[in-house]
Amino acid sequence: MVVLLLTVVSLQANDEVKLTASAPNTVIMGQPFQITFTANAKVSDFKAPAITNFDILAGPFKSESFSTQIINGNMTSSTSITYTFTLQAQKTGTFTIPSATITSNGQKYTSSGLSIKVLPEDDQSAPSSSSSSSSSSSASSSSAEASISASNLFIRPIYSRTNVFEQEAIKLTYKLYTTYDVVQFSNKSMPDFKGFLKQEFERTGNTQLAYENYNGRNFLTAVLYEVILYPQSAGELVVDKALFEAIIRVQSRKPVRSIFDDFFESYTNVAKSVEVPPTKIKIKELPSGKPSNFQGVVGQYNMTSSISSNQIKVNEAVTLKVNISGSGNMKLLKNPDFKFPDDFEVYDPKVNNNFKTASSGLSGNKTIEIMFIPRHAGTYEIPSTEMSYFDPVTQQYKSLKTPIYSIQVLKSDGTVEDRPVVSNFSNKEDVKQLGTDIRYIYTGKINLQNEEVYIFEHFKYWLLYIVPLLISLILYLLLRKQIKDNADIVMVKNRKANKVARKRLKFAKKLLDAGDKEKFYEEVMKAVWSYLSDKLSIPIAVINKDTIKENLVSLNIDEKLIARLNEILFTCEFARFAPGSGQQEMGNLYEETINVISELEDVVKK
Repeated sequence: MVVLLLTVVSLQANDEVKLTASAPNTVIMGQPFQITFTANAKVSDFKAPAITNFDILAGPFKSESFSTQIINGNMTSSTSITYTFTLQAQKTGTFTIPSATITSNGQKYTSSGLSIKVLPEDDQSAPSSSSSSSSSSSASSSSAEASISASNLFIRPIYSRTNVFEQEAIKLTYKLYTTYDVVQFSNKSMPDFKGFLKQEFERTGNTQLAYENYNGRNFLTAVLYEVILYPQSAGELVVDKALFEAIIRVQSRKPVRSIFDDFFESYTNVAKSVEVPPTKIKIKELPSGKPSNFQGVVGQYNMTSSISSNQIKVNEAVTLKVNISGSGNMKLLKNPDFKFPDDFEVYDPKVNNNFKTASSGLSGNKTIEIMFIPRHAGTYEIPSTEMSYFDPVTQQYKSLKTPIYSIQVLKSDGTVEDRPVVSNFSNKEDVKQLGTDIRYIYTGKINLQNEEVYIFEHFKYWLLYIVPLLISLILYLLLRKQIKDNADIVMVKNRKANKVARKRLKFAKKLLDAGDKEKFYEEVMKAVWSYLSDKLSIPIAVINKDTIKENLVSLNIDEKLIARLNEILFTCEFARFAPGSGQQEMGNLYEETINVISELEDVVKK
């Protein structure tokens, strides 16, 4: 026991002590809210911050929790001590709550400060709907949906810019505004963004709700969808309508039937479609004076380059690295076009894109690494390469250049430049001198042979082609009827219906012997349904007792046989959940099913 307590104490001592502060980002004037300070260790002293611009309605209230877990022999222990204040804002604006301080094991720890935005109360003169989710007296979802007002639930398309050039990034945000209790929302139909290239934001975690004051009223807001758009042409472009669906939790008020009904409230979820109308955006044409190497890149960029070495030996590798960073339509960036000397062996570039989506478009950097190997000694130059782009901030075309690189290639040790050389490009070894020896001419006796006859001049050669063709033709004539029959899927299913049913019934027999009642009845019922589906050419998705009866009657099947078939289906449906089915009854049903399918197989002709 002592060892266990020492282990717990040591685990707590090893944890890093933290004091965490939390509060809503936005609050409404006149409405109380809470802030908390949470420590993950035992606290001997807590000093609250000096709170101004807020009235302290209650607190601090202290709550403690301790837990210990042992998983696979590993013990973990945690402590949580929370101090809670209830506040109310004195005025609107954005205010800061200073840090709090705790003392634990003789050490002091401080929390981070909090920034809280206080929104004004709802403007009573602002337009609002008199209907609300709590005042709906209808129990049907259609009437509840009708009571949801568009002024209390709507979605705004928010554009980061409305006056842009071609290829300049526009951030489009669909933002939900509501006074209802929205449980869930989803995108039902999004625009195809014709005339734009799009880059969607990657969503991580759950969508966060926050208060926002809009047109004098306070709404709960949530960002539903964000995308970066790059207009591909000048003029007026249209973003088509979008359709979302919100699931709203609506209170239902039913007639009171007992004294206890007044203490409970029931709620229902109502689906409400919210449409965002189409919007138009005017796009400006890029100004004249485009550089000859301009390829439509718009944004703000920087370019740096470096080379791994300026002095190397023949057949040694060199790497030229170019880094382009900035923001804009970076996916249009192309690799720099360097003009390497003919004596260089150049490999395909290695490209690494490190982009992230931001309000200004894609930002980040693109790195291009080009490896090359000089094959001859000498002094060489790699000319400068240029990249042009349009800066929408300065509204000017700009160019970025790499420097001219001079490389001195030295001779490899032991090589002679004026002799023939062979380069091993795969392993980049030094140039090797070819051997100067000449192979000896053979002077021995040479036996001459008669000219050979080619095989295609023999009759046996042609038989190798003719015989297989004749066999193939005979097989085709003999088997073409079978091939034609197998091509008719309906006929194949009809012909194999009995075989498939008996295979299922064989498996049902194993379930019968094992005493698995529910699966036995389920397998018998599947055998009957699949047999009738294949035999009568009725899709399994639409087959039912009525369609079966109509088809069997049209085939002049005896009504007693149809009644026995219906009895089997009814017994299977009922007996799967009936507690009194015994082994004997299951055996009787099994035998009856085989008999009925056999009789149907004899009389049904397709």
